[in-house]
Order: sequence, then C-alpha cells, then structure tokens
Amino acid sequence: MVFGVNIFMSIVGFLTVYSLIPAFAEDFISANLYGRDLNKVSKQKVPEALGVISAAVFLVCMFIFIPVPFVTVWSETGDHLNFVHWEFIQYIGALLSICCMVFLGFADDVLALKWRHKLTIPTVASLPLLMIYYTNVGNTTVIVPKVLRLYLGNEVDLGVLYYLYMGVLAVFCTNAINILAGVNGLEVGQSAVICISIIVHNVIELDGPSAIYHQFSLYFMAPFLMTSLALLCHNWYPSRVFVGDTYCYFAGMTFAVVGIFGHFSKTMILFFIPQIFNFLYSIPQLFHFIPCPRHRLPKFDPESGLVGMSMARFKPSEMKPLGNLFLKITRCLGLVHIDPSVGEDGLYMECNNLTILNLVLKLHGPMHEKSLTITLLLIQVVCSFGAFFIRYYASTLFF
Repeated sequence: MVFGVNIFMSIVGFLTVYSLIPAFAEDFISANLYGRDLNKVSKQKVPEALGVISAAVFLVCMFIFIPVPFVTVWSETGDHLNFVHWEFIQYIGALLSICCMVFLGFADDVLALKWRHKLTIPTVASLPLLMIYYTNVGNTTVIVPKVLRLYLGNEVDLGVLYYLYMGVLAVFCTNAINILAGVNGLEVGQSAVICISIIVHNVIELDGPSAIYHQFSLYFMAPFLMTSLALLCHNWYPSRVFVGDTYCYFAGMTFAVVGIFGHFSKTMILFFIPQIFNFLYSIPQLFHFIPCPRHRLPKFDPESGLVGMSMARFKPSEMKPLGNLFLKITRCLGLVHIDPSVGEDGLYMECNNLTILNLVLKLHGPMHEKSLTITLLLIQVVCSFGAFFIRYYASTLFF
C-alpha cells in the first residue's frame, strides 16, 4: 500500500516535471537564466537551472507523501494517530537538508559563486542531517576488517570522526556530480544510473535485518528517479534545457541523505566509482597545481560535428611541483596527452584538461557528443555492476 502510493506519486511527479519544463523555459530566459551550448553550431539561448523544477516537484511529492508511511492505525479511542516518531524525524530532517541544498544550489546558479563557496555550501546544508543523526541515531561504530580484528577488536567507535566522514560524504556527493559534466544529459543520466543502483540495493536488502532503513531510502529514490527522468527527456541530446548546479547539488544531497539515514554509506560510495576517479584525476587542476581554465569542456569541431579533448595551455613555470609530478606519473600510464612546446616562441606547454570526458576522448579519439554521453553512462553502469560484486562477494573476504 505505502509503496503503491509512492510509485503513483512518482509517476505524477514525472508527468508534472515533463509538462512544466517547456512551460517555464521562456520565463527562465526572460530572467537571464540561460546559456549557450558550446558544443553546437547554433548559439541560441538555452534556459539554464531548470533542475530547480525537478527538485521542486520532488519536494512537493515528498511533502504530500509525509503522512502515508507514518499513519499506522487509529487508536482505540479514535482521537489520535500512532506515528513511528524516530523515522518521522529522520524523514523531516532529510527533507530539510535537501531543501537547504536546493535553495543554495539555485543561489549558485543565479550568483555564479566561486569554487570555495561550492565546498562550504554543502557543508552548511548537511548540518541538519548531522544533527538529526546525532540526536536520533548517534551510532558511530564501524566494523573492523578481519585482518585487523586481532589488534582492534570487532568494532571501533570513531566518535566525532564519523560525523566528519558524513559531512565530507555530503560535500563529495554534491560536487562529484557537478564536476563530471559538460555534455548533454550527463549530469542527470549518471544520477539516474546511481539512483537505479541504489533502488536495486534497497530491494535486495528488504528481506534483511535493516529492511526499515532501506524502505526509508526507497521512499526518496522512486520520486527522485521519475522526476529526474522527466528532466532527462528535455536535457538529452540535443539539449533544450540545462540543469544547472541546482540539480547537481539536489541529486548529491539526496544520495547523501539516503546513504546516511539508510545506513549504507559505504555501499553508496561504491556507486560513485567513476565520480571518485574523475575527482582524483581532476585534483591537480581543481587545486591549481596545474593551471585550470574557466571551462574544461571537450572541444567542439564545427566542421566535423565531433568533440575532442580540450587542452590547457600554460607556461611550465606556472605549474606547481606536485602538478609536475602528477603529469610525469600519468604520462607514463598513458593517462594524459602533453605537448611540451607550443606557441610561436615555444614557451608554452599543453596538456589535456583533467576530466574523465577528456580522458575518454584521448583514448578513443574525437566522437559525437551523444556517443560520448552514452559511453560515460555505460561506464557508470559497468561500475555499478562492479560495486555490487564488491558489496556482495569481495567484501565477504574482509568483513
């Protein structure tokens, strides 16, 4: 009954988002919330930050759904309802964190905040999440791997370090999706694959001892998936709307919420394998060990209609020692393309921008933008299968 209502509301959410996005597109352009697709010949205005509609409809669905899982039975006197209070508090706290993230993400789209703000914003939005966990759960113990149990015992209480881990998880989830972007459909597509992976994991665990936590996760994931798919219909190549940072923050915080309150945060990390690789690969440019241009999108060739890897040009003296070390190691592994002497005077050097999109284009060569998106999503799917293998088979060797 509860899941039936949830699925019904998810379908309504899909239809609502699908119809609202084209209805509001011109309003966003009128409000100067638009961009131009750098990977297209046409330079027409494309409405931006339409992810806020998906997020708003999701929140409305979740607000309306609030009574359904918590109204159990009428009391014998018929004068009040019995609620599962601790789960209700988690539900409200989760929505509060997601609301904060949607608001702050939309502020980022409007105000174009700097990167240092992109790290502090999710931290602020995760505070309600951490406080609810502290007051409602408070469990900070983790299981020790078999090889260390002789020295540390079966469990270790991490205390405040566990809350630091959860805060970092929220920051990582929101920004990891944001930096793996740049081609039509990729932000929403990867989020949909991660969401489906979480749903499969939740369904598998419904027969286990932690079924109630996975039910909680499913309440959020079904509406999220359907509202995201509706957005993807408009954001798929050739994109008629851009999702903006609002959607990336909204998706990341939603995943962090269900991972933490669903008690499967370690499994959640496994579903982010491509994002983790992309983040580690991008670190030298994100932290300016290697000069980072404003845009790291693949380079579009208007003659062929294909996209190829984009390059960052800089003087060798502008590169930090750690950046130089990174390029030496990754060049030996075949993970970067370097032109050591470019420009008329040969004083500059170039390397491909350090994103997984440019790495795929380096290894494969120029390709159509739609094919690049599909390739990245297939990588996400393969990594999800790998995550399930690690979770249900390889992990038994260590835990």
